[in-house]
Amino acid sequence: MTASDTIVAIATAPGRGGIGVVRLSGGDIDPFISALTGKVLQARHASHVRFLDAEGGALDDGIALYFPAPNSFTGEHVLELQGHGGPQVLQLVVERCLQLGARLAEPGEFSRRAFLNGKLDLAQAEAIADLIDASSREAARSALRTLEGEFSSKINQLRDGLIQLRMLVEATLDFPEEDIDFLEQANAWGKLSALQARLGEVMAQARQGALLREGLNVVLIGQPNVGKSSLMNQLAGYDAAIVTEYAGTTRDTLREAIQIEGVPIHLIDTAGLRETDDPVERLGIARTWAVLEKADIALLLIDSNHGIGEQEAKILAQLPPIPRLTLHNKIDILGDTARVSADGKEIWLSAKSGAGIDLLRRQLLEEVGWHSQGEGMFIARARHLDALRRAGDRLQAAAAAGKQLEFFAEELRLAQDAVSEITGEFSSDDLLGVIFSQFCIGK
Repeated sequence: MTASDTIVAIATAPGRGGIGVVRLSGGDIDPFISALTGKVLQARHASHVRFLDAEGGALDDGIALYFPAPNSFTGEHVLELQGHGGPQVLQLVVERCLQLGARLAEPGEFSRRAFLNGKLDLAQAEAIADLIDASSREAARSALRTLEGEFSSKINQLRDGLIQLRMLVEATLDFPEEDIDFLEQANAWGKLSALQARLGEVMAQARQGALLREGLNVVLIGQPNVGKSSLMNQLAGYDAAIVTEYAGTTRDTLREAIQIEGVPIHLIDTAGLRETDDPVERLGIARTWAVLEKADIALLLIDSNHGIGEQEAKILAQLPPIPRLTLHNKIDILGDTARVSADGKEIWLSAKSGAGIDLLRRQLLEEVGWHSQGEGMFIARARHLDALRRAGDRLQAAAAAGKQLEFFAEELRLAQDAVSEITGEFSSDDLLGVIFSQFCIGK
């Protein structure tokens, strides 16, 4: 495999459709254009052609689009063949391209070439996959803003600020006659504080974007018959789980995808936690503890008729260190009203009547730090958060270095490296391989 290979892939989703697209990209597309269409194509002009086999017979007919380098998605010569969307028809066209010397594109290889050829940075390339995978309107809009460069612009501003501060510090190191007074007059430490504040703002926005992309794993736990399945059905909006009066009805983890304010919520109903000799129920309980290890937040349901007792205390003592809300269910039986405690950690509700469910939705998002920012939000990934976190640590170390300028300068350099990883300005080939291998073929 080399970067000069001509690559080919079906760019539309698997299955049958009205239209299917086969895309080629490479350094020399002319032989493919000639053999596949028998014509000379005008750049960026839709031409109605037949797609030809080796004997000149028609494989299909459709539209051919030619984008000469560098004015194409990948920065290379690109040919798109838009024909009928039958899988066999598209495969025949791909096989003809392979006969002509192309090779099958690897997952994400078109986007990777676009990145390597400077058509977009790494954060924008990742946003292509995020836009395709978006599970809500808000996530799709945020991914589009990242693709258009909003996130990258903020990262580049951070990088430029770090570069300017490094220039001041390293100039002082290179010219000993320039003493600490020079840095103080240039407000170097004030610039550092401003960079830390700006980084904190970007980190907060990135956390919001990561919530939109990744969603939340929310686990419902509690003793049998406290109303976990009823609550799941209320949140899902339909009967996703079986509800009966018999304890132990739910014996396995049930999963349901919902949205709250556009945030994807992966809701997991679990087996009731109790001592039991039933081997099947014990397996379900073991799975409950397993999913809790990967949960972002736990919802502990309690029967409000008796409150937190010995069994509930045992459950609380065994919970992993994750955020949790305590839900006092069945307030309809007591004639109680829905409410939230002063600290926001307890909610009184009825999974049967729906009273207090809106309070739960709102508190659930507040617990994980969600603050809708409307049109200003951009999508972000876990690796972006990690890079920003490391940059923040380096800036904190730079502040601690004070007037030890060698250490100050080195921490600034490490912070710049961490920030630059986000856009791919400083990225290893191994990192690029992992990122683009997660893309779909044809992108």
